[in-house]
Amino acid sequence: MKSVTTYFKGVFFFGCILLYLSCGAQDASINFDPHPYEIEIFGDVKPVKVTPMDTTDGYWREKLDNQSYYVLREEGTERPFTGKYDGFKEEGIFCCKGCGLPLFASEHKYDSGTGWPSFYQPLAPGVMGYKVDRSLGMVRTEVICARCGGHQGHVFEDGPRPTGLRYCINSAAMEFVDKNEAKPLLDDLRR
Repeated sequence: MKSVTTYFKGVFFFGCILLYLSCGAQDASINFDPHPYEIEIFGDVKPVKVTPMDTTDGYWREKLDNQSYYVLREEGTERPFTGKYDGFKEEGIFCCKGCGLPLFASEHKYDSGTGWPSFYQPLAPGVMGYKVDRSLGMVRTEVICARCGGHQGHVFEDGPRPTGLRYCINSAAMEFVDKNEAKPLLDDLRR
């Protein structure tokens, strides 16, 4: 009887380890092709060309503060209602804090009540990469900066019109640029 109990304890323990590992697993493949969300939003608009960066972990540790490193490079999340852009209402664009790529416009920002800055669409097709995130026992779509691969947040299908999407983004992953200073960045994006 004792060996049967030991056997089931071992099977249970092994099963728990497999469940734990699968809950934290993420699909490592990032898709930079036009995502169905972007096709729905932008139609036939040609995606912007973004040249991916090839940098070292040391580069990011030196460049980013601890919170931004945690979010952008370790796929972390800031606590809700703590980010500086959650209730932020100024006009301009939000760029990736890692590499400066323009990602979102203030005109697409809305208050989702979730405690994170939310947008109903990205600034342009091609600025985001998408990958499957299976962490925390759920399946979500992670959004990533197309240039530096920095984790921005997730996109959900519970947003407002016109897209029905909620790009739920960490403040620590973004840097705001006032509308008066945004034109050169937007011109570079369109080239």
